[in-house]
Amino acid sequence: MFKWIIVGGGIQGVTMASFLLKENKASIRELAIVDPHQKPLQNWKRCTELISMPYLRSPVVHHLDVHPFSLQSFAKSSVMNESTAFYGRFKRPALSLFNEHCSHLIQDTELKESWIQGRVQKLERFQNYWQLELQDGRKLAGENIVLAVGVSEQLAWPDWAKEVKKQPDVPVYHIFNSTLPTFEQMKRPFTIIGGGITSVHLALKLSSMFPGEVILLKRHSFRLHDFDSDPAWLGPKNQMSFRKTACYRKRREQIKQARQKGSLPRDLYMKMRRSIRDEKLMAVDGEVYRASMKKGEVILENEQGRVIHQTGTVLLATGFDPSLPEKHWLEPVIKKLNLSCAACGYPIVSSSLQWGPGLYVIGALAELEIGPIARNISGARQAAERIVQSL
Repeated sequence: MFKWIIVGGGIQGVTMASFLLKENKASIRELAIVDPHQKPLQNWKRCTELISMPYLRSPVVHHLDVHPFSLQSFAKSSVMNESTAFYGRFKRPALSLFNEHCSHLIQDTELKESWIQGRVQKLERFQNYWQLELQDGRKLAGENIVLAVGVSEQLAWPDWAKEVKKQPDVPVYHIFNSTLPTFEQMKRPFTIIGGGITSVHLALKLSSMFPGEVILLKRHSFRLHDFDSDPAWLGPKNQMSFRKTACYRKRREQIKQARQKGSLPRDLYMKMRRSIRDEKLMAVDGEVYRASMKKGEVILENEQGRVIHQTGTVLLATGFDPSLPEKHWLEPVIKKLNLSCAACGYPIVSSSLQWGPGLYVIGALAELEIGPIARNISGARQAAERIVQSL
């Protein structure tokens, strides 16, 4: 029997494992990390490399290790020049440096020794332990479970895109679909749907690969913010009042209002403006209500039925469905153990992020307690610290 089983081996799960191991709350033999991918952080690396994100949006102190200045210290021993290792006044780390630091942490903690590749299909509580059943029939027992699952597999498709995809071979794709063809295989020109940081990173990448054959189609003007929520949410200024809010509907509303959804930092915006000026890229306003195929082109129309655009391939940078993840095996547990949930379906947990006996949450599932930063690296650090300090 394991002392700790972490479900999910992305940013949140690896941060949790790092804190448990480095704070001596578990040995590597007492820990299991269950994830459908072959390696830790595999989906994170796939998504960030796909859009060629050069720098993280978060500052240097937000990483997966316990000590806040671990990444900064690691950078000094790196072959990277400091001028390229970090960007701007917040010292945002280069993606390559951040990933190197993660790899060093994984190697240092021997995290791969705890890795179990598989998908959960059932979670049960017995008298004094939990049992996870995987889709291949394997069963794992653990004293404590940490749910580090997120919404990254719940791709958000607009209704018009769902409708047109009912036809065979329509070149409309969500950018984070795991079966996405290579860009070289796709018909040009490209039309990217979205106005946030993902769409702009993607537009810059494709416009460098295929200059003049990329259009960014957005519903709203560009929203410029350094981070995806006000930095005041990182500390007690906003968190104290959030925790004092007894109504979870109001907490959910505060989270929605706090998130600078569909935003991007100014430096990325200026880089995009240069690409537009150099005629490598176009950015146009418009909201798609329906799409159709005609003579091998995707025709995009607005609410009045006027053609906004016609294109070779549509790429959706429309984010993720925010509903409760892993419902198929979580909902039976919620019902059987009568676990507390808010009206939005998300867990109501203690200040130590405990949802049930020996059952903890981190990441998206912890956001009604941690707040709008819960899904970010900073939220992962705060959540892991809370759990560890409560033990």
